[in-house]
Amino acid sequence: MDSQMTERPMAQLPFAAIDFESAGAAPGETDLPIQVGMLRAPSLFAPAELYTTYLACERPVRWTASRLHGITTADLQDAPSMLSLWPTFRRYLSDCVVVGHNPSTERRFLRVFPAHGFGPWLDTLALARHCIPALQDFSLSSVCEALGVVPTVDKLVPGRTWHHALYDAAASLEALRTVVLALQLQNRPLRTLQFALK
Repeated sequence: MDSQMTERPMAQLPFAAIDFESAGAAPGETDLPIQVGMLRAPSLFAPAELYTTYLACERPVRWTASRLHGITTADLQDAPSMLSLWPTFRRYLSDCVVVGHNPSTERRFLRVFPAHGFGPWLDTLALARHCIPALQDFSLSSVCEALGVVPTVDKLVPGRTWHHALYDAAASLEALRTVVLALQLQNRPLRTLQFALK
């Protein structure tokens, strides 16, 4: 983890957020990404630049996954390959704190770029469990509803909803911003949130 970054005040650090939606996998199969959403802000409370795209996939989207996010195999026609988007991933995710809600899937899918060096990573699931432990459900939608950020996310990503990659990425970033403001942590170093850093 970048010790220089963890010692800087949170309000001064660049932040990115990322989410993937996937094709779904049968037992024994490896899941594959079919949509990515990313945001990057030069500092935590600055306006973010947004990016989303479908991703080419070498097999059909399983109906169980499609039922969740609404993406079909037909939607992926002419979508770019993830590898071809390396310059875009690098522009959005390099040299900043990367935010996700339980981002284990995001980190796994990004292994397609060996030694990419993205991070440190901040997990908003771990953040929510620590800061609002009384919640009964720590899904991203429940966390954002509890924090009152859903209207903000709706304005930032109009016409989208949960399980759209850009909407979920934006929701993660807004959840972080809200917690940092509520706890007045903006001038504290990033390491204050060590329990949520990976």
